[in-house]
Amino acid sequence: MEDTLKRLLTVEIEAEQLVSKMQIEREQIIQKALQDAHQAEQQFKATIPDLKASFLQKAEERANQTIAELNKRYEERKERLRNLAEENQQKALDAAVHLLLEIGKG
Repeated sequence: MEDTLKRLLTVEIEAEQLVSKMQIEREQIIQKALQDAHQAEQQFKATIPDLKASFLQKAEERANQTIAELNKRYEERKERLRNLAEENQQKALDAAVHLLLEIGKG
């Protein structure tokens, strides 16, 4: 019976040591996870300026492209209006002369 008690005591001591060891390992794992999370957060924060610069560059490129397209449409419209005015200039002069001649007859 004494041997059984000694073995139980030994097993209990080993179990307590194992529990203590596991608690230490658990704490180490938690600390490592916290360090990894902190490091990942710092790395992410370090990339924010690059992400922002990339976004701004793309936005500026799109804005410049839109401005170029609007300028092209404006120039095309201006050319069409100029051509239309040139085409109708003679008609307007003829109509004005005709109107003046009609007034002069009356």
